[in-house]
Amino acid sequence: MEIDRGEAGYLTIDRNALQDNYNFLRKTSPNSDCAAVVKADAYGLGLIPVAQALAEAGCQTFFVATLREGRQLRQHNQEAAIYVLDGLFPGVEQDFSELNLRPVLGHTSEILDWSDYCSSKGMQLPAAIHIDTGMNRLGLGEPELNSLLEIQKERRDLLTNFKLSLVMSHLSCADEPAHNKNQQQLKDFVRLKSLLPETPASLANSAGILLGPSYHFDLVRPGIALYGSWPLSDGPTVASGRQQLKCVVRLCGRIIQVREVRSGQSIGYGATYRLKRRSRVATVSVGYADGYLRKLGGADNRKGAEVYIGGQSVPVIGRISMDLITIDVTDIPEETACRGEFVELIGPHVNIDHLGERAETISYEILTRLGRRIERHYI
Repeated sequence: MEIDRGEAGYLTIDRNALQDNYNFLRKTSPNSDCAAVVKADAYGLGLIPVAQALAEAGCQTFFVATLREGRQLRQHNQEAAIYVLDGLFPGVEQDFSELNLRPVLGHTSEILDWSDYCSSKGMQLPAAIHIDTGMNRLGLGEPELNSLLEIQKERRDLLTNFKLSLVMSHLSCADEPAHNKNQQQLKDFVRLKSLLPETPASLANSAGILLGPSYHFDLVRPGIALYGSWPLSDGPTVASGRQQLKCVVRLCGRIIQVREVRSGQSIGYGATYRLKRRSRVATVSVGYADGYLRKLGGADNRKGAEVYIGGQSVPVIGRISMDLITIDVTDIPEETACRGEFVELIGPHVNIDHLGERAETISYEILTRLGRRIERHYI
């Protein structure tokens, strides 16, 4: 991989690791088709190159959030089934038809509009129906599903004008395997989907796959696990599980300057961090404009994130600036921590899940906030 000599930082996305993670998840759910969630620009890593790598690994079904994302993906993949999770806005039925995209219908009005459109065109176009089993965000809740079935008694062609290709729901607490809501949602999904015509079903996201076969149904929909983040937040499998997923993302920033700073001096905005010894402080050319969150800075009363250089971890000290972070390289040889050298901010030595915990957020936010000015390299 060639890095431009003028680059202040770079981001690598490992295609092989991405494919290995897809294959791991597929093998974990061997009796189900394995789709891929590539919304939000494939969680910040690049929709088209990520989807191409996954298609090469055998993925034939993708989920995006918006019509625009679906249009972009369809231009590069003519064969895949592409579901649009945000559903069907009024007046966009023809766009879905022309692009061969599948809306995820989560409201009675959407189902009526899609059914009427398909009837008017004489085409049974595919779509999914989203059942809400307790997320209370999108989908038909039980009262609305019952109302839909009442409408169907008057309009018997309502659900046959189009091809119902999938019935799905979404788990709200799958990252906590012991949470009682998982079992409740599973029971509700089984019960509510039985009210609809027999159709392939999908419930499991990344974490749901790891809850076991009863959650897998016909199609699983991994997202964050594809990109190297272990989706379970607790339980005995967390430590070992993180080792089963390959590191996909490596973010590196470049040292601009190294300086000697005496004990007692403060570092960065707000003077929130004071040195307790004479130190060598390196300034690295990545900041919150690049998605390195301000919460990752270190203060006198709070430990910051760690980065990796010279075979060891070193602390981030002081506040994160728009374009810069400062790190303590006192214990790193001068010939290693020097102007122009790269520092690993995310990667095999700086776990994305641990980084999310340190920032008091989740790995999803870390990935999707990675700035566009950092050059991406697909290796």
